[in-house]
Amino acid sequence: MVGSHPYFNLPDFAQQPSPPSTPPSLPSHQRCRPSDATKGLLVALLGGGLPAGFVGSFSRMAYQASHLPSLELLMCRCLFHLPIALLLKLRGDPLLGPPDVRGRACLHALLNVLSIGCAYSAVQVVPAGNAATVRKGSSTVCSALLALCLESQRLSGYDWCGLLGSTLGLIIIVGPGLGTLQEGTTGLYTALGYVLAFLGGLALSLGLLVYRSLDFPSCLPTVAFLFGLVGLVGSVPGLFVVQTPVLPNDPLSWSCVGAVGILALVSFVCVSYAVTKAHPALVCAVLHSEVVVALMLQYYVLYETVTPSDIMGAGVVLGSIAIITAQTLSCEREGQVEE
Repeated sequence: MVGSHPYFNLPDFAQQPSPPSTPPSLPSHQRCRPSDATKGLLVALLGGGLPAGFVGSFSRMAYQASHLPSLELLMCRCLFHLPIALLLKLRGDPLLGPPDVRGRACLHALLNVLSIGCAYSAVQVVPAGNAATVRKGSSTVCSALLALCLESQRLSGYDWCGLLGSTLGLIIIVGPGLGTLQEGTTGLYTALGYVLAFLGGLALSLGLLVYRSLDFPSCLPTVAFLFGLVGLVGSVPGLFVVQTPVLPNDPLSWSCVGAVGILALVSFVCVSYAVTKAHPALVCAVLHSEVVVALMLQYYVLYETVTPSDIMGAGVVLGSIAIITAQTLSCEREGQVEE
């Protein structure tokens, strides 16, 4: 009788399908979180490329002030890496790394020293901006090919677009200089300088690939210390055999040497961290920002000529970096909802 009352003739909700539950809303600061690749590229851009852009200008200023040899500058740079041994000792870690990966860690340090040595040698016979451009371009291309062949890592269409765009920008910058090579001995030495710059980029890409294969707790401080140790062992004998040591006697040279050591150490650490988070080719492409910073300092600090092709190429490089960064700015909203 109760069921026949009009007020009780209601639909049976128990037999109706329940509506789909809506996911709980997330706080505004958790709705869009950058991925590891994005963090790695930002570290490479802000901590790797921008400080490295100042290194070339400070090195040029030190050479102009006191004719500081390149191997002596490399030796001073390596000295800033040696105090990391105190950190390894405090943590109780071996200075040369675990025995099973010690060979690869030393190989990584050797490849980085060879890369910087080739870059310093190339600067002596070709313009510094062109040498840095060739080195960065070759490191990007070689990193993409090595990672694709050895690690089977694929790049998206946007990544390839940014990669090719950054390489095109470097070609625009260095192309006019390559087209005006002189014949004879001068042209031969200039071509040799570009070859050394290319080999420096190849060694850099190989070093990044070797570093990605290292996996132990104190990997980053260990490879930083090994770089200083290997570079010091190689540069000190070469300095007294090939070049003549110079003792700077002005504050400007000492300031430039200190700035080179600190900025190069920061760039080394940031690049080593970034390559474990993002694709090596993308990291090298983002490091092309070093060329843009170097061109700005070349014009505003060193008062050297910057051609229209340099400006055009720098714009292409910046646009390519923006494409790569925008593509990797992935939101993890779906993964957070599932959690």
